[in-house]
Amino acid sequence: MSVQTSDGLARALRRCVGMLALLIAVSATAAPFVPRDEAQVLERLPSRSTPQYRELKSLRMAAAQAPDDATRAAALATAYIRASRLEGDPRFLGYAQAALAPWWSDPAAPTKVLVLRATILQSNHQFDAAVADLDRVSQREPRNLQATLTRATVLTVQGKYERARLDCERLFGIAPEIYPTICLAAIDSMTGNAAGAYQSLQHALLTSTRVDAEARVWAETLLGEIAHRRNDPAAEQHFRAALDVGGRDLYLLGAYADWLLDRRRAAEVIEMLQNETRVDALLLRLALAQRALERPEADASIETLRARFDASHARGDTVHQRENARFELFLGGGAAAALPYAIADWQVQREAADLRILVEAAAAAHASDALATARQWFDASRLEYRAVARLLEDSGRSAQ
Repeated sequence: MSVQTSDGLARALRRCVGMLALLIAVSATAAPFVPRDEAQVLERLPSRSTPQYRELKSLRMAAAQAPDDATRAAALATAYIRASRLEGDPRFLGYAQAALAPWWSDPAAPTKVLVLRATILQSNHQFDAAVADLDRVSQREPRNLQATLTRATVLTVQGKYERARLDCERLFGIAPEIYPTICLAAIDSMTGNAAGAYQSLQHALLTSTRVDAEARVWAETLLGEIAHRRNDPAAEQHFRAALDVGGRDLYLLGAYADWLLDRRRAAEVIEMLQNETRVDALLLRLALAQRALERPEADASIETLRARFDASHARGDTVHQRENARFELFLGGGAAAALPYAIADWQVQREAADLRILVEAAAAAHASDALATARQWFDASRLEYRAVARLLEDSGRSAQ
């Protein structure tokens, strides 16, 4: 496998596990936000002189010259998806879908198109449709690495761990060992074997001979998240190790910010995220830090988030549910406003962060049914998450 291919695989899995909402930024159709200060910078657009822009322009021209060429269309869609992940801007996902328009509804589309279509669908939380496309690819090519890896991540996000584990195990022999190891560690950390997942992943980082930069960032970030959930201070060394690799990783910034917020180190969150306001999930964490320190700029951040969420509601967009619930609970209308979003989010995806906001909103709203749902899943999965366990214990005592 080439370095370029393995980099793409690392991005595919790490971006899916635990970070789907981080791909969402302000949309082109968002409600207008009127700044209080004429000097306020609303958005910094990519320069036309950047390599990314030049690459996209070249690929667009090539695709336009041969609109029925699936290979050219796939190359353009791939570049748009990469831009979405680098910039945190979902408009690029729309451009990627448009590039694949001739094959978008075709179940017999070329394999590379099916994989890209599944990638776009999962980014928009259309998980079942994404899995259906990946199943088609697997029927054609049982050893298709990208399809196997992507399906494993989607199933993990849905909480379908047994099926996801099968795909992770299929990666042995067709991918560098670090990939199935991280794939399995992500599942083990959610199903009662957090310590084993942590140890196996650390061992793999120390002993694997093929760990590229993307895989290292992904692995260190996962180690940080596992440690965070276990209330282990080693989380910080993993997040910092991931940051030291270099590059701009939106999910890593969000995960590290969450750890800092839990540690009441809001000033460091502000320093880290003050230039990341285009991405809603990062602006949310920035606003939480600003509010925690009673900074006057918190009001502008909250106003911007409210406008973006209102615009997403007007479009019928449901991808923001987790962030919307967190916003309402801690910065907006309170528990009553947050709970419907937390419940709707939980019906779609079952990551640790989804469980936490469900428990937080349900506990604050004294919603016994939602708490019972969360407690049942928490006990059945055997997830080790100290903050959630404490919330469930406290809510149980208050109900007695």
